[in-house]
Amino acid sequence: MLCVLRNDGPTAAPGNQAQSDPVSLSFSFQNLPEIQMEQDVESTVTVRQPKLPKQTWDDVPKPLQDRERTKQKIQRYVRKDGKCNVHHGNVRETYRYLTDIFTTLVDLKWRFNLFIFVLVYTVTWLFFGFMWWLIAYIRGDLEHIGDNQWTPCVNNLNGFVTAFLFSIETETTIGYGHRVITDKCPEGIVLLLVQSVLGSIVNAFMVGCMFVKISQPKKRAETLVFSTNAVISIRDGRLCLMFRVGDLRNSHIVEASIRAKLIKSKQTKEGEFIPLNQTDMNVGYDTGDDRLFLVSPLIICHEINQHSPFWEISKEHLAHEELEIVVILEGMVEATGMTCQARSSYVASEIKWGYRFTPVLTLEDGFYEVDYNSFHDIYETNTPSCSARELAEVTARSRLPLTWSVSSRLSTQGLPDSQEKRSAAAEELAEQNGDVANIESESKV
Repeated sequence: MLCVLRNDGPTAAPGNQAQSDPVSLSFSFQNLPEIQMEQDVESTVTVRQPKLPKQTWDDVPKPLQDRERTKQKIQRYVRKDGKCNVHHGNVRETYRYLTDIFTTLVDLKWRFNLFIFVLVYTVTWLFFGFMWWLIAYIRGDLEHIGDNQWTPCVNNLNGFVTAFLFSIETETTIGYGHRVITDKCPEGIVLLLVQSVLGSIVNAFMVGCMFVKISQPKKRAETLVFSTNAVISIRDGRLCLMFRVGDLRNSHIVEASIRAKLIKSKQTKEGEFIPLNQTDMNVGYDTGDDRLFLVSPLIICHEINQHSPFWEISKEHLAHEELEIVVILEGMVEATGMTCQARSSYVASEIKWGYRFTPVLTLEDGFYEVDYNSFHDIYETNTPSCSARELAEVTARSRLPLTWSVSSRLSTQGLPDSQEKRSAAAEELAEQNGDVANIESESKV
């Protein structure tokens, strides 16, 4: 393949060609993809997947159809909404969930959580109601209903329904005053103490569980958005992978930080297959750029260098790679102080090579405005299609003749006119330097 680097010098003005001469060099290297470094041509483009009609899809060649079906069958490790696409099966040690019953209840869905909440209170009321009825039955209080000479354990308790109501009044500390325990029933006093203590424990446990579930910061992550696509383009002369994050709320995420991991299966040198291997991607950990001040949308940049897993991946190879980039945004909710985590992912088809993000921040009268309608928009820009490694090799080879051996390069190519012009320019520069030296010596005298 041909790799071309063009360096067009400044155009010389008419009559002044002796001082400036445009230099145009081209170098050919074998086994390198084609690169053309020119000025970016920027045009706003929104990338969308084309939808083919059924009759058109039938006309598509079978290899292309198989390729599209393969792309559709790619399983995500983390879905776009941040939920992990992993199911735990054949878990035999289920008792471990009961050892941490509080976390188990908090992790349940709302319908199961409310069902358990109502069930626990109902069971405790029924149990202690049965115990009050059993005491009254054993003592014979039910046989002396209406006997003013008989002192029952609980006044006005004449059946299971009234015992159940007395259990509710005792545990919830309502105390209507119609049914009350007497001092002639020591077993009833002990049962009253037990129910009061257990009732307080149940209240603390269930109310605490509901409070934690209500105040969970998971919903706060719904207003933390990630761009639909990630892009790869040149930034500051280096090939970079970028994605955009934003916060829709006015209340900020405190101590926000961003991480990125590459999920890709690999095989070791010993032949061991590691499915879904996780590799860290540097998004500014060494420079502090991973700690964000997320007031307006930010573009997170991963420089593709020697330590990057994308170092040897080109545009052509990326289309056939089975990989996934998981991005994790963490921080504390300003209102509650609880830690919040938002996640998203990008598969190979969602990484657009040769694109940049459309700016969304504009300066208005006295404030900055963010246009979230353009948050996911990208536009095309000229970007080398080779890998970052090949681009670095081409740059290193082309830098030598462009810096200090241009004249020697021209002389070897047999360009006497250019050599004469450069010699004349050198002589003129020497004469000017001599004149300056004479003026300085005269001024000293």
